[in-house]
Amino acid sequence: MTVNDSARLAELESRIRAILPEEYQNSFERVEPVPMGSAGLKFRADGRVAWDEIWGSFCDLAMAGGPPHKGTLLEPGRSAEIETQPERYEEVAEEICRGVRMAADLDAEPSPVPGWVRVICSNAAMSGWLLRAIVTENVAARGAGARLDVPAAPHFRLDKEIKNVVTVVAKTSHYWLGHMPRSQQRAIAELFIEMAEESPLIEPGRPDEVSASRAGEATAAAIVQAIESPTGLRASQHRYPGWLGFECASVRSAIWMMRAMVASNVLSRREETVLFVPINPVIDPGGHHVSSTLATVHRLAAARGIL
Repeated sequence: MTVNDSARLAELESRIRAILPEEYQNSFERVEPVPMGSAGLKFRADGRVAWDEIWGSFCDLAMAGGPPHKGTLLEPGRSAEIETQPERYEEVAEEICRGVRMAADLDAEPSPVPGWVRVICSNAAMSGWLLRAIVTENVAARGAGARLDVPAAPHFRLDKEIKNVVTVVAKTSHYWLGHMPRSQQRAIAELFIEMAEESPLIEPGRPDEVSASRAGEATAAAIVQAIESPTGLRASQHRYPGWLGFECASVRSAIWMMRAMVASNVLSRREETVLFVPINPVIDPGGHHVSSTLATVHRLAAARGIL
């Protein structure tokens, strides 16, 4: 390992420790992605879900190496779907808002952008941390300032997708508010500012920017070309709008690289051994930042004996 790589590795692992709750900071490499049993819904006398009475504890954070809440990505509803079922969409969005208010004690409202519910966090640092944590749980999220958007769609079911969204907001806000002292929250805010000075946060592009544009396809192709030959990582056939997957050698290596990408200000997540990185032709035209960051992270993982 070169001196520069050694310094970069130390910096990445310092950042990983900094953004994790205290109980994970010196043990995150030993966290096993083993899921807990799913908590069942509880209902009030009026027949509505008692969202504030369901959970006594939560699984380990996926960002710390725990199991992602969802095995595959939970995405927002498409405009055409929402337009054909507006009443059902309104019902779903309102129930998610109700669940977030009760389970996480955060204000929530339907987003002005169709397909999303808006959660109001106490500040931009909380929103930014929840964004990163929720995406690693394989639930789509977007953030701006203290606002955090999570998905909603007419086909969402009460005991499945609606519960999934409420659970990840409750889980991540539980760790932020209950497991991180104010001093750490302030340090994370400063770290996010430092990371943004190096590079804007790379998020997946909006579907219309990616799937329906030549720039999106060109960006994905450029990332594949820049990654496959030098690293040996192969692009996965499983694709999502805004996301590109690479097959890793093991769950352990996928987790390590996912965390390192997040600590490099690139949103990332995993499905089993597939590491997903964002395609964003607007923020990262040609995918240069994502591909160079992934190549560096892969090299450091190899030098550290993770692969």
